[in-house]
Amino acid sequence: MSEAVETRSDPPQDPAPDPTPDSTPARGKAGALYELTKPGIAGYVMMTAGVSYYVASGGSAEILPVTHTLLGVALGTAGALALNQYVERDVDAIMTRTQTRPLPSGRLRPGEALAFGWVLLVAGLAYLGLTVGWLPSVLTAASAAAYILAYTPLKTRSYLATLVGAVPGAFPALIGWSAATGTVEFGGVILFCIAFLWQLPHVLALAWLLREDYARVGFFLSPPSDPEGLRIGRHMVYHSVSLLMISGFPTFLGLTGQIYLAGALVLALITLGVSLAAAAKMTRSRARRVFLWSLLYQPLLLGLLLIDTVR
Repeated sequence: MSEAVETRSDPPQDPAPDPTPDSTPARGKAGALYELTKPGIAGYVMMTAGVSYYVASGGSAEILPVTHTLLGVALGTAGALALNQYVERDVDAIMTRTQTRPLPSGRLRPGEALAFGWVLLVAGLAYLGLTVGWLPSVLTAASAAAYILAYTPLKTRSYLATLVGAVPGAFPALIGWSAATGTVEFGGVILFCIAFLWQLPHVLALAWLLREDYARVGFFLSPPSDPEGLRIGRHMVYHSVSLLMISGFPTFLGLTGQIYLAGALVLALITLGVSLAAAAKMTRSRARRVFLWSLLYQPLLLGLLLIDTVR
């Protein structure tokens, strides 16, 4: 649920005239509430948690507990995303990218969003606790807290927000693992690290593409002293190298087979390649290539985990 993950439903776009409530696609209260949950992002979070559950169970996951996990994660994630939009409603009204969201566009009142977010978050935590265990519930609460109470305020204070924001985005790996095993094991930590590192080139590319919009509200997601993107490019490369180094660990731990290993290494090498190109000369097209590839990387990696988990 980091900025990296959050921006999946808000791809980079060129500045446009200020929208009005009537110009937005989702009309009516129900549509606005649905949009507030960012279903696309919640879907990615559910996929990560579900695949992590499957890997932790050694490919023998039962339908009912997986369904409970996915539903609880979806509710908790949707609630956290809604609460984050409540917290950032004034900032969202300034940035071109976010002016059409339910709160700045006036389709929802702040009190409605606040109540709706809390209901979803509490419902998700309670549901996880009652159906799959207290640990997944606690981890979901920790993810929401890190997202709203740490990452969101840090965006206006430090470039470190990029790293902090990737933490809640990687939590679904731990949530799914703990739902399957009742604990957090090294395998779950490895999946967490892969999810963490994947997000960093993604969010750095987006930060550079939207640097003017972010600068307008004082976000430090890209260093203000790096207008050419040189520092961001180097960081993309560092994180891509780290991703390449850790991608094979599920196979080394006996969780996955050789198909996963080969595929994961290829995906990480492509990530490194597009990052190196951006680092050599940061342009909109190269940064956009990193961003778009990063969106494709996660479902491809999750697919490899699904088809090659060792039973």
